[in-house]
Formats: sequence, C-alpha cells, structure tokens
Amino acid sequence: MRASAFSFSQRLALDACTQCGQCLDVCPAVAAAGDAGLSAQMRLAGLKRLLRDQNGFWQNLLETFGAAPRVDAARLDEYGTSVFRCSLCGDCQEICPVGLPLKDLWLDVRRELAGTGHAPAKTRAIRANLEGSHNVFDEDNDERADWLDNMRKAPRNLVRRQADIVYFTGCVGAYFPLAQKIPMALVQILVNAGSDFTIMGADEWCCGFPLLGSGQPDALAEIIAHNVAEVKRRKASTVVFTCPSCLQIWKEVYTREADLDDIRLVHASELVADLVRDKALTFEEQAEDSEPLLVTYHDPCDLGRGSRVFDEPRAILSALPGVKLVEMAHHGRHSLCCGGGGNLEMIDPALSTAMARRKVEEAQATGASTIVTTCQQCVRTMTTYVRRNKLGLEVLDLTQMVAKALAQPKAPKPEDKPKAEARAAQ
Repeated sequence: MRASAFSFSQRLALDACTQCGQCLDVCPAVAAAGDAGLSAQMRLAGLKRLLRDQNGFWQNLLETFGAAPRVDAARLDEYGTSVFRCSLCGDCQEICPVGLPLKDLWLDVRRELAGTGHAPAKTRAIRANLEGSHNVFDEDNDERADWLDNMRKAPRNLVRRQADIVYFTGCVGAYFPLAQKIPMALVQILVNAGSDFTIMGADEWCCGFPLLGSGQPDALAEIIAHNVAEVKRRKASTVVFTCPSCLQIWKEVYTREADLDDIRLVHASELVADLVRDKALTFEEQAEDSEPLLVTYHDPCDLGRGSRVFDEPRAILSALPGVKLVEMAHHGRHSLCCGGGGNLEMIDPALSTAMARRKVEEAQATGASTIVTTCQQCVRTMTTYVRRNKLGLEVLDLTQMVAKALAQPKAPKPEDKPKAEARAAQ
C-alpha cells in the first residue's frame, strides 16, 4: 500500500476526518450488516494505520537493512475484503460535514489493492470478460441486440449507420432477461415521439464502469476509444443511457479521455422529461372516477448522488395520468442504496440482499403498490428480492411506466377500412 498512490488531498482527508460518525449513521452496509467496521470512518482509520505502518520513516529505514518486514499480506487481504464490501453508493461523501472526497478515495484504494494483488480474486473475472467478449457477462457480443427479437413490434433497421441519437443500452439491459424490458420500453417511447435514433448492437462494448469498481481502470483506454469512435461514426449529437453507471463513466471519465464537446450525454429520464415538456408524447386518458396508482420513486445512487438527476423522474411521474407519487423516508440526496452497486453482489451476495431488503421494506412503508426507479440494476436487485419473498409489490423502471401510459393507435372505424386497405395496397 503506497502512500504515493493517493493524491495530497486524499492523504489530507485521513487527518481531516473529525470522527463525527455521520457517515456511519447513513452507511447502508453498516445498517444491513450491523457491522460498524464497514463505515467510511472505520475504513479511513484503517487506511491511515496501513499507510503509517508501511510508509513510515523508521519502517522504510529498517527495511533497507532487512530488519523490518512490510505489512503482512493477510492484513492487506483483510482490509481489501472490507473495502470491497461497499456498494460505492456515495452517501458517506454526501453527508460528510468536512466535504471529504470519499468516493474517489474508495476507487483509488481499490485500484491500489488490485494492483498489489490484495483485491478479492473474483474481481479479476471482470477484466477477463471485458477483454475477451466486451461485456461483463462473457456472452457473445454479437448477441447484444437480440433483445429486439422479444419485442412485439420491433422497429425495422434499428441498428443504423447514422442517427441523431445513439441509445447506449449497457450490459445489464442487453443481456439480463429481467432488465431487457427497459430498452424495449425506451425504444417504444422514442418511436412514439418520432425520434431519430439508433442502437449500436455488436459495435457497443461494455462502458467499463465495472473496471472502476474492481480497481482496474488501467484497462479502460481501449474501451473508451472504441465506444467513442462508434458513436462519432454515426454522427450522433446525443447519447442516451438507461443505465446510470454507463452515464456516469461517460460523463466523468470518457470526457477526460476523448473529445466529446459536441455530444450531449443524458439519462433516459432527462430525455423523456424533455419529450413530455414538449408534448411529443401522448398518454391514454384515465376515467375520472378511477383510483390513482400509488407509486414511490427510488433514486438510484449513480443517477441521483452521482449525476444529480433528481427532478426529471418526478416531473415525468407527475405528468402520467392516474399516477400519484409518495416519497420514501429516505429519498433524493440520501436515498437508500438497493445493494446492487460496486460489484457487491459478487463479493458478498448476502450483504447485497440485506441491503435490498431494507430498501424494499422502506418502500412498503409508503403504502405504494409500485416501486419506480431509473436503473436496470436497481430493478433487477429489488425485483429479485420481491419475487423470492413473494411480496405484493411491482418494481418497474420509469421507461416501463411511460411506455404503458402511451396512447395506443386507434383502430380504424368500419367505414374507414376500405380507405385504409386501399392505402396499404399502394
């Protein structure tokens, strides 16, 4: 564990921590596991001890003469396991009264642990999958657009050479059956609005976000260069994402490594909010005496705290006929993590499930029958918990809610059928 692996501001943060414990109070892993050792406060103290023990003056001097060993590997492995039992939700940074840059620090700690061989062995499979098949599931990347085959009325020629909007589907939406309904719903919305868009199919590679979470950002360069080149080849002015993690890495990493000044990067909720505002979408009218559908909205960590998108999803829900929003106790900046981030399911699936349980129970307390969110991973994590426990809740992505509310084309009246048939024959 090298002190030089961390910036001056990050090393300063170790001493700037006031040990106030506010991060401990909001940490979803601590609450779910009942283990204060998972808090940012305890991890900072542990990192400080490791850097002191491994990089102190006397330690370095004695080691030069072979009289003092470095910190033993078992201790680093133990710390590494703790660091990777974090969903990277970012609420510790959000609540920190000193404003410590904690999320980037956790990513750099993971990078150092992975680089020195002290990250959990499972994380190495992420790199192997992305280098071999260009997706996190190690599936055939030529099948990335196969979800279109499951659409009832899939648009023709959706993988096009040129379009104004590129929809970057992401690995979870492309391959995971439970999440494939989300890209289907967005396609339905964009078609309904008459948008000029395309998907990239097999030309799309994983965005690389899993590499950041596993401490392996050095493998990102080729991925970034490829994805940016494919978007530019289609002459797109906008890239839209249904996955908040894909959006976040494009906004925070891709923009540092590539020229994207002429390309707008937006989450689907932002784009759909624009369409709703411009009245580009038409919704089915609801009967005046019908009971409203009670929904609660879950702010995904990477979209809310990560990209500061809070208002647009709520604006869309307020525009949907027959829908009433009730907020959970924790929402917005301090929304509870669903347990699906930071590769946590790979490292500690039981902890991930415990976090999902806490999230779902909070949603149940609102009395809502539907949990709406804006993230494939959140939908997958919460739906899995709901189904396993046979709970009377529905979990939907916001795109699914919007697609269900769209006005359906009216069938031609009997007297109009001859005209319609004549036009079809031309």
